[in-house]
Formats: sequence, C-alpha cells, structure tokens
Amino acid sequence: MNDIKENVIRAKSASITLSAVSTKTKDNALNAMANALDSFRNDIIKANAKDMDAAAKMKEKGELSDAMVKRLKVNDEKINGMILGVKDVVELKDPVGETISTMELDDDLILYQVRCPIGLLGVIFESRPDVVPQIMSLCLKSGNAVVFKGGKEASNTNKILFDVLSSAAYKAGIPEGSFCLMETRDDVSSILKMNDQIDLLIPRGSNEFVSYIQSNTKIPVLGHSAGICHVYVDEFADIEKALNVSLDSKIQYPAVCNAVETLLVNKKISKKFLPKMTDLFVKNGVEIRADKRAMDIIGDKKAKNAKGSDWDEEYNDMIISIRTVDSLDEAIEFINIHGSKHTDSIITENKINALRFVNLVDSSSVFVNASTRFSDGFRYGKGAEVGISTNKIHSRGPVGMEGLMIYKYIIIGNGHVVKDYAGKDAKSFTHRTLKKKFRI
Repeated sequence: MNDIKENVIRAKSASITLSAVSTKTKDNALNAMANALDSFRNDIIKANAKDMDAAAKMKEKGELSDAMVKRLKVNDEKINGMILGVKDVVELKDPVGETISTMELDDDLILYQVRCPIGLLGVIFESRPDVVPQIMSLCLKSGNAVVFKGGKEASNTNKILFDVLSSAAYKAGIPEGSFCLMETRDDVSSILKMNDQIDLLIPRGSNEFVSYIQSNTKIPVLGHSAGICHVYVDEFADIEKALNVSLDSKIQYPAVCNAVETLLVNKKISKKFLPKMTDLFVKNGVEIRADKRAMDIIGDKKAKNAKGSDWDEEYNDMIISIRTVDSLDEAIEFINIHGSKHTDSIITENKINALRFVNLVDSSSVFVNASTRFSDGFRYGKGAEVGISTNKIHSRGPVGMEGLMIYKYIIIGNGHVVKDYAGKDAKSFTHRTLKKKFRI
C-alpha cells in the first residue's frame, strides 16, 4: 500500500475522533493556526517566491495563464487576509451537535435530527495557495478531516502552509493525521478511487479540471465547472449605478470565477449607456468583444466583433463580451442558456423587473444592483468558503461550514419496542413537534 493510501486511511480514522472534539479545543487550534501564519510569514513568502519564479517560466512557455500566475502570488496582504479568514472562523458558531428538529413519537420516545460532520473530504485545487487555510479552518471547525491536493505550480507554498497550519493544530489538541497533503498527480488518481474512505470531493479550478474530476470518480463531487457570470443592464437602470457595478464586476479582480464575463444591455438604454461604459472599459484596459448592434454604437476602434464562442467563454482576464437584448425575458433566457449558474446581476430601478429576474434566473447567486464580485464566502459572512457550488443538492453558492455538515437521527427511548405499535391493539404515535434540544 503506498503512502497516500495509508495517509487517507489514517485521516479517515482521525475524522471519527475529530467529529467529537470540543468547540474550545477547535477554537484554540484555529487561533494557534492564525498566529503561526503570522510567525512564519517570511518563510511563506520565500517559498512562494520559488513558485512565482517557476510560474514565470511556465507562463513564457504557454503552460500557465496570466490569471493563474496572479492567483498564485502570496504577499503580506494575502497573508493578512489568510489570518483574518482563520480568525473569522473562530467567531462562527460551532455547528456540530446542533439540534435541527425534535419530535415526540410517544411518551419518553423522542426523535432528534442533529447536525454532524460529513467525515473525510478531498479538496483538489489549482493555484490559489490561500485555499489551504480557508479549507483547513472551515473543516476543523466543522469537525471534518481533509485531504488536500494543490497544483504543482504552488507546490512550495502549499507545502509550507500545510506544515505550518497542521503543526499548530496538532499541538493545540487536534487529532494527528486529520489533515493530509497530496503532492503528486498519481496521488490524485489514487484518491479518486477511494470512495470507501473519502466522503466528498471538492474540486476548485478550471472547467476542464472540475469536469475531469466529476467524470473519473464515484465519490460525490461538490463544485462548479465554470464561472460565466452576467450583468444585465435593464431599460430602467440608473446609468451611474450600471457603470460602477459593471466596471467593478469586471476589473476588481478579473482572474476569479465571480468576475463578470458577459454584459447584457437592453436596447432601450444602449445608446445612453454603452458609449460611457465603453470609455470606462477602454480606460481601464479591458478588451471589448461586442455583437453587431453594440458595435454600431461603440465603433470598431474600441471593440472587436464577438464570435459565437464568446457567449460561452470564461475569460478570467481583462476581456468582456457585450450583447444587446430586446427585453428582460430575452436576457433571462440568454443567461439560463449560456451562464454557468454561478452569479448573475440585474441593474434596474424597476422592482417588478428585479423580482422577475431574481425568480427566473437559475443561478446559485442572483443580485440586484450589486457587483457579481460579492459572491464569496467571506463576504457572505461564512468566514471563508470551501468552494462555490452550482449543484442543486446539499449545498449551493459559496459553501461555508453548512455545506460541510450532514445530520443524523437520534432516538432516545425508555425500553420502547416496535411491536407495541403494530397489530390489532397498536399504540398510536403522537408525532408532536418539540422545541427541546438534544441531550442524553
């Protein structure tokens, strides 16, 4: 048996013990992890510098995109964000053991539905080393063990972050072996077959990457395969709001999955809005690809003709496609066909149109008069996120601790047997809802 299989089996065993660790111990461990990130920040930045040097060479060879290189960078600001993210998880309520519902089945026969951890998670991600403290902190607080695999482009950074964080957690009382780091592509192939040990896989990366994971495992997969987000500028939009929201959605951080890729503009407002929007995009270095009606307004000196493939493209770059639509309903239909069910926003002052958009756009996050960049676990008050889910089962949107929890049913009786509730003289169940919390 190779090392990764042994480590995964060990992590599965540790997940049982971790599920019962006290809130106090978990919070102490999280604080120790935050302090360790601060203490070892220089070592982390040095390790990241090695990855950045290698990434620059990979970029020159066309092996790594500019967006991936940007995600890889770790500096003091990034480490401060990691520390803040971990400390925010300390402040979150511990969900383990929370009573979801209580029902009296009969006198002294009580059924509880209680939250519990999923168990052992496998998290596979590309670039973005800050994923390591995000995932580890949320998994720890929710009582889940985790197996990590980052991209080779971030191997040095991932390794030191993992070592620093896991060492601090174990010293604070977290069961040894709860966290496992995979370091080779062969390790990934191995764990994809370990459906008897790993309870849930969370892939974070490109469309092709997530699709590969989904197609090559029997383990349940939580994630999203693309981030094709839209902003629709309605005929009743406030022009200034539309300009600000559209610009922020594109340029605030274009390399991430919640950046807007397609701007839809109602034809009734296009002549007022598009010239100003175009100037802002050009001024900020955004390449514009527009349909014919938009091009007639913008002009070919400021934009390129959009191809059919542009409406299904996740650029993760300073590029945006612009399309003119005849109506709100056309925009909704377009989003539901070409979007990835990630995040979509409407800019409008019309409440009826806003409500129709919110109700009919089939995405995990739908906004009114707000940037798509708000679609984020930290901004949603989850402390951090393990990923974005566009699934329609279990968890959807930015997934925080609630997406790492499942539940179990617990019955507390007093010698009750089923035969008393069957047959001619069967007793009846009361099935009465109670507000009582679970306790032995």
